[in-house]
Amino acid sequence: MKLSAFGRKFTADAGITSLMDDLGNALASGDDMIMMGGGNPGHIPEIQQRVQEILADICQTPADMRRLVGIYDPPQGEKQFIASLADLLNREYGWGLTPENIALTNGSQAAFFMLFNMFGGEYGDGLRKHILLPLAPEYIGYADAGIEPGLFHAVQPDISFTDAHEFKYRVDFDAVEVTGETGAICVSRPTNPTGNVITDEELARLEQLARQHDVPLIVDGAYGTPFPSLLFVDATPTWNEQIILCLSLSKLGLPAARTGIVIAAEPVIKALSGINAIMNLATGSFGAMLADPLVRSGEILSLSRDVVCPFYKAKMEKAVAVFREAMGEDSCHWYVHKPEGAMFLWLWFPDLPISSLELYQRLKARGVLVVSGHYFFPGLPDESWKHRHECLRVTYSQDDDRVAEGLRIIAEEVRAVWATHRG
Repeated sequence: MKLSAFGRKFTADAGITSLMDDLGNALASGDDMIMMGGGNPGHIPEIQQRVQEILADICQTPADMRRLVGIYDPPQGEKQFIASLADLLNREYGWGLTPENIALTNGSQAAFFMLFNMFGGEYGDGLRKHILLPLAPEYIGYADAGIEPGLFHAVQPDISFTDAHEFKYRVDFDAVEVTGETGAICVSRPTNPTGNVITDEELARLEQLARQHDVPLIVDGAYGTPFPSLLFVDATPTWNEQIILCLSLSKLGLPAARTGIVIAAEPVIKALSGINAIMNLATGSFGAMLADPLVRSGEILSLSRDVVCPFYKAKMEKAVAVFREAMGEDSCHWYVHKPEGAMFLWLWFPDLPISSLELYQRLKARGVLVVSGHYFFPGLPDESWKHRHECLRVTYSQDDDRVAEGLRIIAEEVRAVWATHRG
């Protein structure tokens, strides 16, 4: 079969397709694989109970049931949910939104595909623009989202050590360069894969850079504020017309509903709506209608703050404690990125004698599925930087006992690698 350049690009090997294939195949095989690779959220009883109650109400109301399954929404998304969300955010944060500032997409991944290719790529007259990622590592799903190659330019981070076995990435503003070839700046907050949360000050400096150069600052808030609030440090909800804020219902507990939310200036929303119409006709109604009662009441914020965040914080603390015990405090060959949010541990093994990809393969053979860290550096030009091949992403969102077992196996395997190398 002969394919176009587009076809070849999107059927080639990619980190995100490898990850999703691994997850799907492991689940379908029925093998007793410890699933610590993907970002599937945990199953929170309080959230699932509220969703069941709302779904039951919809099913018992014929008009709502017709809206749910029998009527196309406009390309911008389900209008009642959008109006409710604008009202909530204005009430809580004074953002001055209208419904024309919000669009829905079929998941955040679709939103980023549209936004990256709206602002990056060929502009005509030989001008090509890139998406600037000011803090690598970044989300695996960005890497192959560009229609054209070389869409991303990333910046190597500053690394500071915050404990004997803990470190944190920070934006190296001396190395961040916005030029006439920058189409947009993009940062996730919290960051998948590291759990890093850029500070309010860092976010303000990035916004200032974006404003000076008249480019948008895209903030990926899929794990962040104002919901689902998987945040273990303070982070102020921020939006203005320089910012394109991308939210999601997935990590609230609705990943299968595939509902992404984009909050932006009206021209951006109008453009997204047009692309939605061409690509999808309309977005799905399911997530929006399930979440609408929670948004109208403001319960989405209290559930995020009082239920979702504590659920993941407790899991994070257990996972860190298990890994510290398994690795041992006297070893100098491991670090965990300071876990400030999201649902991941980012493990760094300096000077590991094998690559993170080989370590991933060894762990997979032992029944533990993780993700090699090398996938998370899209647009970083220095392929020789050893650090990118010394890290693993591990999710702790699933059953605590299984996570603990997986972390102990990771520690065993790393220690075995070092023992073999020293022997």
